[in-house]
Amino acid sequence: MAKLVFGMNQSLDGYVDHMAFAPSPTLFRYFIEEAQGQAGSVYGRRMYEVMRYWDDDHPEWDAEEHAFAAAWRNQPKWVVSRSLKSVGPNARLIEDDLEGAIRELKAKRDGEIEVAGPTLAQSLTELGLIDEYRIYLHPVVLGHGKPYFAGPRPPLHLVANDRIDEDVIRLIYVPS
Repeated sequence: MAKLVFGMNQSLDGYVDHMAFAPSPTLFRYFIEEAQGQAGSVYGRRMYEVMRYWDDDHPEWDAEEHAFAAAWRNQPKWVVSRSLKSVGPNARLIEDDLEGAIRELKAKRDGEIEVAGPTLAQSLTELGLIDEYRIYLHPVVLGHGKPYFAGPRPPLHLVANDRIDEDVIRLIYVPS
């Protein structure tokens, strides 16, 4: 049975914004290795559209960016959307019955499946389907933006914490 994991970079004041701060080279290498080992990813429409950037090679990319793109392209993706009519390579559209689709996905797969995006994570949290929350805490204060938890925080229990690079701490929580 697969484990559903929601993990994102977060500012000290609780916001996620991929345009406001980026992972260091050490953290990016960590994310490459994580993507290489995942059983797949579940995306909401907005986050999927952001991540489609990795579908096409860009001449300015370095070796690390090519490695991440390869890992992202290789893993299966499920996109939750009522507005999209099609999705890109190695992706399947989930248009309705979110709970049933994700329960089936968890039952049929092994390993970790990433949940990408706070709005989708909120829906899956409300359904009791997220098994683990990973916060990559950065020493940045944004003051506004999209919060890591898009709705009420679920009761959580800290199970691990570690330093990923000189400035980022990973906090791992499970539902209480």
